[in-house]
Amino acid sequence: MGEALSKIIKQLGDEKVVLGASLKDRYPHIWQMDEPLNTQAVILPGSTKDVSLICKICNEHKQTIILHGGLTNLVGATISDSKDIVVSLERLNNILEVDETSRTMTVEAGAILENVQNAADEKDMLFPLNFGAKGSAQIGGCISSNAGGMRVLKYGMTRNQVLGIEAVLADGTVINSMKKIIKDNSGYDLKHMFIGSEGTLAIVTKAVLRLREKPSSRNCAFVGFNNFEKLTGFLKYADKALGGKLSCFEVMWNSTYKTLTSPPSTLAPPLDYQYKYYVLIEALGGYPDQDSTHFSEVLETAINQELILDAVIANSASDHNWFFNIREDVSVMKAGPGYDQHFDISLPINKISEYVESTIQQLKTIDQVIKAFAFGHLADGNIHFIVMKSSLDRDLKNKINDIVYAPLAKLRGSVSAEHGIGLDKKAYLPISRSVDEIQLMISLKKTIDPNNILNPGRILDLNKV
Repeated sequence: MGEALSKIIKQLGDEKVVLGASLKDRYPHIWQMDEPLNTQAVILPGSTKDVSLICKICNEHKQTIILHGGLTNLVGATISDSKDIVVSLERLNNILEVDETSRTMTVEAGAILENVQNAADEKDMLFPLNFGAKGSAQIGGCISSNAGGMRVLKYGMTRNQVLGIEAVLADGTVINSMKKIIKDNSGYDLKHMFIGSEGTLAIVTKAVLRLREKPSSRNCAFVGFNNFEKLTGFLKYADKALGGKLSCFEVMWNSTYKTLTSPPSTLAPPLDYQYKYYVLIEALGGYPDQDSTHFSEVLETAINQELILDAVIANSASDHNWFFNIREDVSVMKAGPGYDQHFDISLPINKISEYVESTIQQLKTIDQVIKAFAFGHLADGNIHFIVMKSSLDRDLKNKINDIVYAPLAKLRGSVSAEHGIGLDKKAYLPISRSVDEIQLMISLKKTIDPNNILNPGRILDLNKV
C-alpha cells in the first residue's frame, strides 16, 4: 500500500475506501464488466471536502488519480493500472436544488443523467441533454467529456447546459463558480476550461445546470430517402418549415437501420427496408394540436415536393419510445466482447455522403471486418461508425483507425465529435488539432497539474508535441 493511500484511509476512514477482494466487484467500463479493475484502491468521497483532501495528499506524493463516473465512455478514459488510485464520484449523487424561477438545477457530479431529467420533468421543466447511456452516465462525466447526444441541434452540447461549476484542482484547491446567471463577462469564464477537459485539469464536484421550459408537444417520424442530397435538402427545409421546433435529425444507413430492427433486436421497423437512408426526426413545441397538424403538413409537403419518399409518424408516447429506442439501442451491432470498434467523428455536412461511402468500401476490403455500420447526428455533422471484426489483433485495430481517421485532416473534421480523446485516440489528435493548439493544451496541463496526477496520459502525452 502506497503512502498516499495510507494517509487517505487514515483521514477518510475505511468505509470510503474499497480494497483487496472487494475490488473484484468493480470494473473499468460498463461495456466490459467481465474485466477486473486494476488499481490500488477505489476511493468513494462523500463531499467536496473529501475530494479536496484526496487531491492534496495525492499531489504531495505524486500519486496518480483515475476518475470514475458512470463508466460509459468509449475512449479508454477510465482504464487504470496497479499504481493508480481510482476516485469514483458515485456517492456525490444528490440533486441539491431545482430553482424554477432561475430555471436552474444544482447537482452533485455523481447525479445520474436520467435522474436529472426526471427531476426537471417533475417541475414541468426540461433538461435537454439526452443519449442512450442516460441511465448510467453521471453529470460530472457529461461535463468532463462535453457530451452531446440527439438534441444538440436545438439545445447545444453539455457546455451549453452548464451555468456554474465547482471543481477541485490537483493540489486540492476548490474553484467555486456556482452561479445561476447566463451572462457573465467578468474575465475568463473558467468553467469552460474544465468542460471537455476529461478530468485532466480538475475534478468537477458540483454544477448549476440550465433548465428549459418543458415542451407541451412532441412529434416525431421516420422518413425514407434514396438520395443523400435530398436528405440534406430536407434538413434545411424542415428546420425552416418547423419554425425552430426541430430538435432531432438522426440518420441511419440501410444496413444500420435493418440491423437495428431485425432479430435479435425486438424492435419492428416503422418503414420497410427499401430505402438507402432513414431519418428519425423530432419537433418539440408548445401547442399540441396545432403542432401535430403542422408537423404532418410539413412531411406531406416534402413528399409532394419529392424531398422524401415515405414517412411514418409516431401517434402515441409508446410510438415515440419505439422510434427512439431503434436509434439508441445499438447493442445488437456487436460481434462479441471487444470485437467491435466505435467511432465518433464530425465533418462538414456536404462531405458526409462521399466520406461514409468511401470509408465503408475500404473497410469491406479487410477480411477480418465482418460489417461496418454508419449512423449519427446528421444535423450537427456528427457520424458514428461501429465496425464489427473477427480479431483483436492490434495491427487490425490500427488499420481500421487509419481508414476512418486519415481523411478527416483534409476535410477539416474531428476524430472526436462528442466522446473525447481519452487514451484510445491520442495518436490521432494531430488530425484535429494543430501543433500550436496541442502545445497550448500541454502548457495548461503543466500549469494547473504540474505533477500530472489527474487522469494522466488522457488526451495528451506531456513529453510530445
